[in-house]
Amino acid sequence: MKVSTRADYAARALLCMALRSDEERPISVKEMAERTNLPQPYLEQILLSVKGAGLVRSKRGVGGGYTLARPASEITLADVVAAVEGPAPRLTEPHDHCEGHCVLQEVWVDLSGETRKILERSTLADLIDRTRRGHSH
Repeated sequence: MKVSTRADYAARALLCMALRSDEERPISVKEMAERTNLPQPYLEQILLSVKGAGLVRSKRGVGGGYTLARPASEITLADVVAAVEGPAPRLTEPHDHCEGHCVLQEVWVDLSGETRKILERSTLADLIDRTRRGHSH
């Protein structure tokens, strides 16, 4: 399973917020774009999606910007992906009965399930910890 650009950008934006959450001030879209090397207009669209999903809050005006709406330990990558892509689709297309298709279908479903489990157990807090330890797997 390949993660979409939207999901990758959303995860990078939220991780950026999480890494500086101890500063207790919102981060502007401009600053976030500079820190993540993401295009600001696209980042603005993504932030609207994650805000709509309740993952971030925004503050207007001078000193405004975005903050996480929940602790980093309570936001999973599955939450982030769902915020920008909707719920994970199920692989339930009808079998065409060609040789081996049923077995392949089972593998694709297993792969999708394992990917979902990884996303569900990976929180922003875990990613902060890994970042601070130096990207070890």
